[in-house]
Amino acid sequence: MANRYYQPGEARASRVEALFNAIASRYDLINDLQSFGLHRHWKRQMIRRAQVVPGATALDICCGTGDIAFGLRNAQGRVLAIDFSAPMLAAAGRRARRLTTPPGQPPPPLFVRGDALRLPVRDASANVVTIAYGLRNLADLDLAAREFHRVTRPGGRLLVLDFGKPTAAPWRVLYFAYLRLVVPLFGKLFCGDAESYRYILESLHQYPAQAGMGGLLRNAGWTEPHTTNILGGIMSLTVARKPSLSNPQTPI
Repeated sequence: MANRYYQPGEARASRVEALFNAIASRYDLINDLQSFGLHRHWKRQMIRRAQVVPGATALDICCGTGDIAFGLRNAQGRVLAIDFSAPMLAAAGRRARRLTTPPGQPPPPLFVRGDALRLPVRDASANVVTIAYGLRNLADLDLAAREFHRVTRPGGRLLVLDFGKPTAAPWRVLYFAYLRLVVPLFGKLFCGDAESYRYILESLHQYPAQAGMGGLLRNAGWTEPHTTNILGGIMSLTVARKPSLSNPQTPI
């Protein structure tokens, strides 16, 4: 039976938005439970690899409740964070309001509602672009890779963290069984809807993951794409660079 939240084509965005609106209040809790808290370590690894320098402009796409955005800000970056789910942004905004900003520190991330395929951001305006657990949910990956390239400054970096597909068959079988049988129980228990978390495996089946990231990014103009497998490939972190140019660019 097809998952009601997975709908290819033009209807994809509205179904994914409905999913994240439904799970926003329990999203962080279930992330902790289903990953045994490891998602926080993987996100910190991503933030370290972003190599944000003080004053740099970072753009976090599909920001959710803000884990990556706050981490980039803690690295002294100026952060614009974008998501299309209003409940997710509301949760991120509540976290931002609890922050204190000592003199000399960057302000809290600016959270903005927007479409990852039509970013409300000027060309060549971000030093670093990040997307964690979001690329897999977009309707057009080629368009997404080009749009991320558009908003990145020459010499800037793109980082993509998402679920992966292990190449070792026994590990892949166990991992997919966990996503198929156990993870949906968290959706059922905490959101009253097993389909909301059964969606992860459905979307992963359609996602190129490690094998396809290099080609996807190169076709969009990125260079030096490199993917790091995490825990035998159940997660993957891909880093790529936009080729450098000599002309300066304007900030967001």
